[in-house]
Amino acid sequence: MNSANNLDDIRALKEKIAVLERENSSLREIAFNKQQVTADCSFAPESVLDHKGPLVKRFTENEGLFKNLFFETLDGIVFWGKCGKIFAANEATCKIFGLTIEELLKYKISDFIYRKDEKYSEMKQILKEEGALREQTFFLLPSGEKKLLEFTVKLNAGDGYNMTIVRDISDRYRMEQKLRKSEERFRKIFEGSIEGMILWDENCNFYEINPSGMEYLELAAEDPGERNFRKLFTRLGIPDDEIGERKESLLRKGRLDGRMTIQFKEGRMKHFEYTVKHHLVDKLNLIIFRNITEKVEMEAQLRKSDTLNILGELAAGIAHEIRNPMTALKGFIQLLESSTGDAYSLYFQVITTELQRIESIINEFLILAKPQAIKYIHTDIKKIMRETVDLLTAQAVLHDVQFKTIYDNDLPELLCEPNQLKKVFINIIKNAIEVMPKGGYVTVTISPAPGDRIHITIRDEGEGIPAEKVKKLGEPFYTTKERGTGLGLMVSFKIIEEHGGSIEVESEVGHGTAFHIYLPLQKETV
Repeated sequence: MNSANNLDDIRALKEKIAVLERENSSLREIAFNKQQVTADCSFAPESVLDHKGPLVKRFTENEGLFKNLFFETLDGIVFWGKCGKIFAANEATCKIFGLTIEELLKYKISDFIYRKDEKYSEMKQILKEEGALREQTFFLLPSGEKKLLEFTVKLNAGDGYNMTIVRDISDRYRMEQKLRKSEERFRKIFEGSIEGMILWDENCNFYEINPSGMEYLELAAEDPGERNFRKLFTRLGIPDDEIGERKESLLRKGRLDGRMTIQFKEGRMKHFEYTVKHHLVDKLNLIIFRNITEKVEMEAQLRKSDTLNILGELAAGIAHEIRNPMTALKGFIQLLESSTGDAYSLYFQVITTELQRIESIINEFLILAKPQAIKYIHTDIKKIMRETVDLLTAQAVLHDVQFKTIYDNDLPELLCEPNQLKKVFINIIKNAIEVMPKGGYVTVTISPAPGDRIHITIRDEGEGIPAEKVKKLGEPFYTTKERGTGLGLMVSFKIIEEHGGSIEVESEVGHGTAFHIYLPLQKETV
């Protein structure tokens, strides 16, 4: 009986102790809630449950879990109550905010938000509606330093507390900003460069070209829609084998320099100088190219000028050394012709004709030798052309060639040297007659041209000249005729150039050739 009475006494005692503990717990809860109630409940809606016991005590019941998930994590972990008051944080949080745990516990989580603007209001609304939030924003620390923090908030994470995990991404943000600025600088250089630039990948599946490059290569805005690098140059007429060879050379050397010529519409040729760098950045290759067409043409003109200078020096000596014996030969031929009668008249005629041809060649050399003393006068260009056509009519009839002349009625007078222009017209029209052995028409037109110029066209119906030979017309000693010297056209080009004009040759095999001569009404420098 005594034993049973003792057990009843112990059970009753335990029940009293349990009641006292519950009352004590309720008193602690009421006291805690009074301390936590403040004016600002920023991140915690009213629906969140109150705090129900020391959080750290719960963690310490499992030392391993507390150590691994709270103390040793690199991210900051903050626990806060109903009105945002912080009541627990790990060492990583203290390090991020630059505060001791005692100092940190005096703040609410919302105290650190840098700008409580529209974005802040949106975050609060999302948190209220969804109970969770993942965002990044700037936090202002007590030291005055601003940090960009990435954070995740979970309301009512357990036992009435709320949890925020923060990570400092300020360094990453600064690096991203630096990379973004670097990319912007590169983009400005890429887009604004006066040289063409193309970025392309290793497999030639993608390329990006800047505006200057599009202009040089005459690409329309829609052309880059096809982003295959190899197809781009195939469309420009570069053989696929040549592209492959240059790519292999780039892989071996890491850098490639060279020149390339591309033919565009209407047979126009453009010359480019390029540099290719392998794997400049992110396995992308870079081509920098520039249009050097004017430079190439100037180099060709310089080479031609050097040849003319050499010819000029030779011409002075030839004129002196040949003209004297030529005079003696002509005199003795005349004496022999008069003493022998008509028996050898045909021979003497051939000799005299050939001597005249030699003298004509010497005179053409003399024109190249030095600038002539020329007197420019205002002259009717139609009058000069009529005299030239009348002079060559007899030769044209022998070749069964006829003239068609079309002259504009209201042409102003031209400042020129008439005899020199007549020499140009004779050279070109004689060539036109000689390239039509079966006869045909030589069409001569004179009309005004834009820019206060006169346009003269001399067109034949011959066999035409291939494109590669047209480019060489006017070069010293280049001729398409069997007995020609090439000096006639060279002298003609020089005369027109001295008049401030230009000559353009248009020819198509099987359809004849046209010489377009442009002359200014007033010569700028005499």
